[in-house]
Amino acid sequence: MKIHSLGGYFHEYQKSVQNPEAFWSSIADNFYWRKKWDKVVDWNFAEPNVNWFVNGKLNITENIFERQLFTRGDQTAIIWEPNEPGEEAQHISYRELYEKVCQFSNVLIEKGIEKGDRVIIYMPMIPEAAVAMLACARVGAVHSVVFAGFSATALADRINDCEAKMVLTSDGNFRGKKKIAVKAVVDQALEHTTTIETVIVAQRTKQEVTMVEGRDIWWHEATEGVSTENKAVEVDSEDMLFILYTSGSTGKPKGVVHTTGGYMVYTSFTFKNVFQYGEGDVYWCTADIGWITGHSYIVYGPLLAGATSVMFEGVPTYPDAGRFWEIVEKHKVNQFYTAPTAIRALQAYGLDVIEPYDLSSLKVLGSVGEPINEEAWHWYHDHIGKGKCPIVDTWWQTETGGILISPIAGVTPTKPSYATLPLPGVQPIIVDNEGNELKGNSVEGNLCIKFPWPSMLRTTYGDHERCKNTYFANFENLYFTGDGAKRDEDGYYRILGRVDDVINVSGHRMGTAEVENAINEHPLVVESAVVGFPHDIKGQGIYAYVICEKDVDSSDEQNMKKSLIATVNKLIGPIAKPDKIQIVPELPKTRSGKIMRRILRKIAEGTTSGFGDTSTLVNPEIVNTIIEGTKDA
Repeated sequence: MKIHSLGGYFHEYQKSVQNPEAFWSSIADNFYWRKKWDKVVDWNFAEPNVNWFVNGKLNITENIFERQLFTRGDQTAIIWEPNEPGEEAQHISYRELYEKVCQFSNVLIEKGIEKGDRVIIYMPMIPEAAVAMLACARVGAVHSVVFAGFSATALADRINDCEAKMVLTSDGNFRGKKKIAVKAVVDQALEHTTTIETVIVAQRTKQEVTMVEGRDIWWHEATEGVSTENKAVEVDSEDMLFILYTSGSTGKPKGVVHTTGGYMVYTSFTFKNVFQYGEGDVYWCTADIGWITGHSYIVYGPLLAGATSVMFEGVPTYPDAGRFWEIVEKHKVNQFYTAPTAIRALQAYGLDVIEPYDLSSLKVLGSVGEPINEEAWHWYHDHIGKGKCPIVDTWWQTETGGILISPIAGVTPTKPSYATLPLPGVQPIIVDNEGNELKGNSVEGNLCIKFPWPSMLRTTYGDHERCKNTYFANFENLYFTGDGAKRDEDGYYRILGRVDDVINVSGHRMGTAEVENAINEHPLVVESAVVGFPHDIKGQGIYAYVICEKDVDSSDEQNMKKSLIATVNKLIGPIAKPDKIQIVPELPKTRSGKIMRRILRKIAEGTTSGFGDTSTLVNPEIVNTIIEGTKDA
């Protein structure tokens, strides 16, 4: 089902709320089930216990391949664009991908992988990574993709937590000018694990690696002469499809569990509707498959919908900052989905790097990962979309599995920095700190969901109590997103960031995203991060870490700070004026682009050590640099 008009959206939304079972049943009917479900949904948020399409039997890969091969066999499933512009892109058809997945499924079986076994995938953005995910799903194994930039310690933690039997990896990785060792990290990690029996290594960089006899085997040798015929294993709708670990920035990594049937139905439905994917379109999500965005909107969602999905190995600034736009022109991309971090970074390079490229194929622009600030929204809209492409500012989480609140491209009227309206089947509410629902419009509080949706997390692996305490214990019978939100006079939702990122200044609640948005409007600001810190008079003060477009001399710093305060005063009011401003060269970010705010909060509070796990930071050294600069704030 695809929504084509605003009236159609409201009609479908009402149906989905009044009778969720009938609504989701009609969508699930479009898929191939070996056995239909006995009940659409069975749930309670107290335990929590959520089951969709109860007792339904299927295999998600049959819905990508067997269901579509007759009509889509020769259609391109994946366009793989390598790191080096000079290297030829690969166009892999649905039939070719099917044969690769079947062949590798047979390899997994031959190596002793059975239904329910956990397999770690630690690979760069190469086609084998998608093949690995789908082959695991085909044999009923549970894949856990770990971003191939995580440290050996982080990788070992994840292997140990899920007791994986196998690692799928590569010799190395090309990333811009760098050639990065990947297999060496796996070797280091495996010194601290006991469960891995087999390591299969795809050859990408041809760098020298150590191969442990009896454990390690090359991908090309493992697949040589192996049959491309394979019958998919039947799984239950609620059997685990994958475990995806959050960054581990708050201690032990948290393995978010997603199951098969509901995830399949929801990712396909949201992909088709949010992006308004049309027959023959080329869609590109710039994420890495190591993150939920890559799972849901590079691999599963697009392929279930019969789309052509672009996978890009490289980075947006290599060989220059026009690389994204060169790829858009080269492959005539129609839907483009990226993160505000990337948009702001590219914005800093100016318009000269955009002008050589023809972006007229673009129909839809997407934003994911954090609320997009207004200035970046307008730049994206005006200079990349040429004022013609709707921007879908999507709000969702690793735990939600798919997009929950977002404009539907060309259907929902957009508003900069607003995620707008919930998708059909999603029932958000805003509650105060006591859990009382704040009804009507023009309200602000904690964002919760009161009814399950098919792709929501089921548990945290091996620790259901942690799942309950994190997501379901704060407010009775509600899933708590951990985010603050406001609903404006039009009923549109704006995400204000994590609730612990909402600052209470003299009794006024203020979202950090709102203050950051104002600071980022300053013409010399590239990016900012705002946190609260204890203030004798106000309760909490506002501490702003700011990256400027060019180095600011100490003589100019005070003028810059005055100018920033004037900008915030103008856009929000004196109540939002930062008490401290620190000019920094960069922010402590995880490899997924998320700012590690807990570190910034601690620094703002005067802490100089005890920051917990910083292994997921792109540049751990930046923490000490920021600490040294606090005296100038």
